[in-house]
Amino acid sequence: MADGPLLRALFRANLWASARLMPVLIGQCDFEAVLKWAPLQSSTPYRGLPSSYIVAAVNRTVRHPWLMRDRRCLREGLLAHRFLRLAGFDPDLRFGVDPKSMQAPSLAAHCWVCLDGRPVVSDSLPGMVEIYRHHAEAGKARAA
Repeated sequence: MADGPLLRALFRANLWASARLMPVLIGQCDFEAVLKWAPLQSSTPYRGLPSSYIVAAVNRTVRHPWLMRDRRCLREGLLAHRFLRLAGFDPDLRFGVDPKSMQAPSLAAHCWVCLDGRPVVSDSLPGMVEIYRHHAEAGKARAA
């Protein structure tokens, strides 16, 4: 489907609903269940939308979180990865931790989305060490 007003309206409605439902649906899920919100394989109903439009829409949709305030980067990252995949792009969702927080009561973690190796949603924070990359190539390697 070519980029047009109807496609953009459908995209915005789906993004809005997903952003509101996600905190409730993944609230107490484990990491594996949370990653199902960032599919490695998907149909492409939003093919034709530019990646910059998708990233800007995600950032605008999540800018005032009521839920998941303490996990804002996770919410942004999951939504951006999901909708970039639905538009036919091949993003990767990266996770990192701050090694200084390993002995602390609360682990300092962060996630961000890269497209063609460049961060498009958030970015690695200083001192973060990447510990996991959720990417379609990794999924193919795991399945083999």
